[in-house]
Amino acid sequence: MDLVFAVLFGALALIVVITLVRAVRIVPQQRQDVVERLGKYKRTLQPGLNLLVPFIDAVRTKVDMREQVVSFPPQPVITSDNLVVSIDTVLYFKVNDSAKATYEISNFLQAIEQLTVTTLRNVIGSLDLERALTSRDDINRHLSGVLDETTGRWGIKVTRVEIKAIEPPPSIRDSMEKQMRAERDRRAAILTAEGHKQSQILAAEGEKQASVLRADGDRQARILQAEGQAKAIRTVFDAIHQANPSQKVLAYQYLQALPQIANGQANKVWIVPAEMTKALEGLGGALGGLARAAGDEPSASVDSGAVEREAAEAAEAAAAAAADVNNEVRAAEAQVNSRSGPQGLPAPEPVSPASLLGDPATDRRPEQA
Repeated sequence: MDLVFAVLFGALALIVVITLVRAVRIVPQQRQDVVERLGKYKRTLQPGLNLLVPFIDAVRTKVDMREQVVSFPPQPVITSDNLVVSIDTVLYFKVNDSAKATYEISNFLQAIEQLTVTTLRNVIGSLDLERALTSRDDINRHLSGVLDETTGRWGIKVTRVEIKAIEPPPSIRDSMEKQMRAERDRRAAILTAEGHKQSQILAAEGEKQASVLRADGDRQARILQAEGQAKAIRTVFDAIHQANPSQKVLAYQYLQALPQIANGQANKVWIVPAEMTKALEGLGGALGGLARAAGDEPSASVDSGAVEREAAEAAEAAAAAAADVNNEVRAAEAQVNSRSGPQGLPAPEPVSPASLLGDPATDRRPEQA
């Protein structure tokens, strides 16, 4: 008898435990449970502790309320230029109403996948391959709008649709790689040409600046050299003017300059006629007149303006005397040629400096050759 009571008490305790277990339902965060009473929708359990009527209420589905990510397999799509491309899509969605997601459609994931594929084919079919590759943002927005409008009555919110990859056929990929390679080669050639152009421009600018600097340096050197020569000539002329040379000294200096005049590659024959003494006397007279005007004694100080004027007058007189000498030399050459004939020219007699200057004791003049 005691055994029977023990069994009954145990069975009653088990029934009570099972009833309590079925009556108490704990729902975790971010999940909703759809409850049916005798096969009909009763209510939706929210996260936390919930009580049910045992053996009458039952949980139909457990719906995850978090945002979910679904990656669909590649789908072949034909573009407007009759090319078959393979497109991978990624879908982000979230369940807003668990009751609608349970009762409005049997499998909302499959429905979303098929809707995405059909919408993607419609969108890509109106675009060519170039626009399909460069218009991903437009395609994503169009897909998101169509899916959100359709899945709204299912209690589902499509938050985002992304095209993961667009794979054209192998032949098209090869052509695109060749085109990209050619474009990069063209850009590289353009950049190389631009660099060569810039280097040539910089080299020309540098050569121009170097030429300008060399020309400026040459000009400065010539100016300094000319100033040095002018100072040297002025110093020599002042020294000569202060020394007050006589007529004989000037004539002797002229005779010393004659070999340098005759020392030239074009001068084959140099004739010194006897009539040159007259020219030397005239040159000596001109220079002697300048000497008498300046005085025999050296002066302590010299006026620069007067020195320049005297130098100009002396240069004019020397040029006139040189012209007379040249005329007399030509006349003498013509006279010698007429006397000697075409066979040859007789050798001119040597003329010494003493004969040209004259003997101061007898005051005799040299005879003509």
